[in-house]
Amino acid sequence: MGTPIILDCDPGHDDAIAILLAASHPSIDLLALTTVAGNQTLEKCTLNARRVCTVAGISVPIAVGASGPLSGELHVAAEIHGESGLDGPSWPAPSVDVVSEPAVELMRRVLLSHPAPVTLVPTGPLTNVAALLTTYPEVLPRIGEIVLMGGSTGRGNVRPYAEFNSWVDPEAAAIVFASGLPVTMVGLNTSHQALVTPEVVARLEALGTPVASMCVELMTFFASAYSAVEGFPAPPLHDPITLARVISPALVRCVPAYVSVETAGEFTRGATVVDFGNRTGLEPNAQVAMELDVEGFFDLIVESVASYG
Repeated sequence: MGTPIILDCDPGHDDAIAILLAASHPSIDLLALTTVAGNQTLEKCTLNARRVCTVAGISVPIAVGASGPLSGELHVAAEIHGESGLDGPSWPAPSVDVVSEPAVELMRRVLLSHPAPVTLVPTGPLTNVAALLTTYPEVLPRIGEIVLMGGSTGRGNVRPYAEFNSWVDPEAAAIVFASGLPVTMVGLNTSHQALVTPEVVARLEALGTPVASMCVELMTFFASAYSAVEGFPAPPLHDPITLARVISPALVRCVPAYVSVETAGEFTRGATVVDFGNRTGLEPNAQVAMELDVEGFFDLIVESVASYG
């Protein structure tokens, strides 16, 4: 069996591709999906997880998580992901349902019952993960690693220094980085290297399958949104890089550093402050992604989509 993981997500176009990769790759044992509000409301993100699993034929427990951050109001990213959170395709009615167990309860049960430590892969705001760690500290020894998409070593994408996921719930992010657990941070500085170029879209389109067509439609909308809002020549595929790091660590070069999260700054709330030069004198608490093997990464994505036949 592959590395056992729980994928905590807020689908989201890039989350959708992360779901496909997590469910298909033999190096991953996907134990559960949990949803959290972020790219859109919790109701929409949960529906989107069900939609992706329905189209791809993925059978995995889906549990519903937090509807907003630990503190303050929810901000969503409709300008990037559309009103549905997953604009682009015409979605069939989902045939995959959610379980009755809340996300944090399911995470606790899976962690305590699984024979091996489980890796948590959060690709949205860290609200569910922070709630798990603070409510059920007995699970900490059962977590092998947390590989998260969020933060940045430099500039942000919703505030000058704040990336969306860390900005939506900086208190939760601060809890995760201070947890003492092994944490890997895949931030904007790395994910902006993963641009879904027309060549990548053409590779997906050439597969000619329903899942590939879904991905093409998702990436076409994603590209138009990123072009209009950010001026990007192609959209960055943030979230699946976390799975690439789990599957093949060499694809994502990381360096150790101490990471803190700004929760009070008037202009810097949500910023991830990465201490590369040991200015704080604090021991590293994270592996920070710096460089992506872009060709190898997109080979992994296309192979994953192709595996759905």
